[in-house]
Amino acid sequence: MSATIAAIATAGGVGSIAIVRLSGSEALTIARLIAPHASYVPRQADLTSLYDAEGALIDQAIVLHFAAPRSFTGEPIVEFQCHGGQIVAETILRTTLAYGARLAEPGEFSKRAFLNGKIDLSEAEAIARLIEARSVDAARILARQLRGELGQFVTSIRESLLTALAHSEVMIDYAEDVPDDVLNGLTRQLEELSTSIQHIVESSRRRRGLIEGFRVAIIGKPNVGKSSLLNALLDDDRAIVSDIAGTTRDTIEASLRIGSHIIRLIDTAGIRSSEDTIERIGVERSLASVEEADVILALFDGSRQWEEEDDRILTLLETRPDVTILAAINKSDLPQRLDTAPLAGYDPIAISAHNHFAHLIATLQALLDALGSSDELLLASERQIEAVEATRHAIHAATEPLIHGELELFSYHLHEAIAHIGTLTHPYENDQMLDRMFGDFCLGK
Repeated sequence: MSATIAAIATAGGVGSIAIVRLSGSEALTIARLIAPHASYVPRQADLTSLYDAEGALIDQAIVLHFAAPRSFTGEPIVEFQCHGGQIVAETILRTTLAYGARLAEPGEFSKRAFLNGKIDLSEAEAIARLIEARSVDAARILARQLRGELGQFVTSIRESLLTALAHSEVMIDYAEDVPDDVLNGLTRQLEELSTSIQHIVESSRRRRGLIEGFRVAIIGKPNVGKSSLLNALLDDDRAIVSDIAGTTRDTIEASLRIGSHIIRLIDTAGIRSSEDTIERIGVERSLASVEEADVILALFDGSRQWEEEDDRILTLLETRPDVTILAAINKSDLPQRLDTAPLAGYDPIAISAHNHFAHLIATLQALLDALGSSDELLLASERQIEAVEATRHAIHAATEPLIHGELELFSYHLHEAIAHIGTLTHPYENDQMLDRMFGDFCLGK
């Protein structure tokens, strides 16, 4: 029998209400000792007095009882909704511990809900990410996962793989009687499945910023105005601005809200060849930021002629066809000397980091809105993406032995694919994996 666990389920600090949550077989027994006058009718709120282990009054609070199995964890749950602030909630928590409850570990309520079949692993992850959501789009996407959208995707993939596996088992027994069109049909089915999965993975990587905040890397040659633009967008002197080339020698990161989106602006060191050791390290970090970016904002200086360093920026953009690229010609308030022909494919925007960049913000918001408008499934964590990629690799590995009639090897890889896709919702891994995963949750969840 699992121990009865307790935790404060609301954030710390001063507030109107705090919630202390109990879950386990002894939850009701402990609650009756603290709030003896409550009725404990399931899902009925009672305003009643709470007392500590010495019989002293703690607070007047709302008591709610959720009977098993109709509770979040599937176990009996009692919640005390008391006046906010740390003292009252902590006193109630200490009293539950005095009566035999154990302090819950981070994520333990959700872990029990998973182990008791109330939620699958994808829904548990959605809960954790929804608590941390920083945008409307993130909350909307995670709410869909909480309703089982990812679980439906997993079921669909798993059923297709099981069907293919069933055909394989039949073919192993009756290989001579299997027509070629069945083999061709299976090959085509797996190829379509692999293509569909790859599309979901690529789309999820492209739109991951909806959950985590889009990483927008500002790149360009030295003195193009990257730091000035960062400061203007933030309305703060966050980065040092100077006419001396190479002033920014490290990446500078700051968060900004644009529309309903949180973006993480990254001001990078000017990209050029340099003999200066520190500046060279800064350039290397700039290149790494480009690799990790969801959106690249490439700045070019309209007041200077096209240079070899501009060519280098253009070449760098060509290495990232998988990300959204926005080109801007800065210093539009000065006489223009830049040949913009090499940028024709990027439809560059003319801006001034000092007084004319509203169009840039509007364009960036439109790009992010487009990414957020899709109703397509979004894998909300790197763990989910890796599991789906592993599924696709196993499917790809199964295709060749199928073509060559190596049915035992084909079946082996299909079993691998089924196991990988299953880790999204009901993994076979041991308790240590679950402990690590749920350990990332907040206390009381």
